[in-house]
Amino acid sequence: MRYRTLGRTGLRVSEMFLGTMTFGTDWGWGAPLDECRKLYTAFVEAGGNVIDTADKYTEGESERIVGELIKQDRDRMVVATKYTLSSDGTDPNASGNHRKNLTRAIESSLTRLATDRIDLLWVHIWDPATPIEETMRALDDAVRAGKILYVGISDTPAWVISRANTLADWRGWTPFAGVQLPYSLVQRDAERELLPMAEAMGLSVAAWSPLARGVLSGKFTRSTPTTQHTRVRAEDIDERELAIARTVDAVADELGASSSQVALAWLRAGRPNLHVVLGARRLEQLTDNLGAAELELPEDAIRRLDEASAIELGFPADFISSMGGFTYGPVGERVDFTDRA
Repeated sequence: MRYRTLGRTGLRVSEMFLGTMTFGTDWGWGAPLDECRKLYTAFVEAGGNVIDTADKYTEGESERIVGELIKQDRDRMVVATKYTLSSDGTDPNASGNHRKNLTRAIESSLTRLATDRIDLLWVHIWDPATPIEETMRALDDAVRAGKILYVGISDTPAWVISRANTLADWRGWTPFAGVQLPYSLVQRDAERELLPMAEAMGLSVAAWSPLARGVLSGKFTRSTPTTQHTRVRAEDIDERELAIARTVDAVADELGASSSQVALAWLRAGRPNLHVVLGARRLEQLTDNLGAAELELPEDAIRRLDEASAIELGFPADFISSMGGFTYGPVGERVDFTDRA
């Protein structure tokens, strides 16, 4: 596995992250400790060094398991967790991105993880009720206190992230180094605003649900179902998703790879700032997915997958593109514009 720096920081992170929403059985479908240990070991042996959890995953059990697993090689691992989601449905301040919840969440996560610092703390989701200035200043204070080292944000509009990092730059606060979002052949809407924003601002992208809840694993399109874990029912999948999955299957058969490996390799192709978040419940799933790190898709395969899953960017991107001649006049076709994004 290869490594890249996280955003505009010097932190070296593996091209794949190990997602741990499946760690723990509290939610009824996750993996017990012994299986989690196998997953963690396989990931580390493959060269992975980022383990991604959240305080809400399996109601805190995931963080406790991660804390147990990293004890022997804490300094080698980049431990990432998240905060925002409610820890007490009766307390209005036990959720959100305000300073009080951040302070509580950090201390609770440090206890469950049995560590003295969090390497990467993600804001789990945008909280419109909390001014972004409060969140950024509170995060910066936690960095200065040594409680956390780097910060990122998940599931948030591009304009909010842009504003947050602009404020951080102006005021000398710690900026977001990465953004976490859902991205796959089935769900490409991040290409409209979030991915261009991340590229322009130098942010790393952590793509969660890269197999679209198991749809792209071949589970629903091959005659012999795979062992890929999914909580999705066949009746919940539409024809577009199935058509994309069949294209993935066809490419996989031609290359002698698994469908999951092809879907994951497509995400990596031509996206140097993108990291795939691998989530698995069984060792064989993770082992197969890790094989995508060695798979380079031919240009024709990438083109076929692009075409099968293409989306309309919509306004304003499509409108701006269509107005080139009107905007720049006939001479615009003879101007080599520099990309200043």
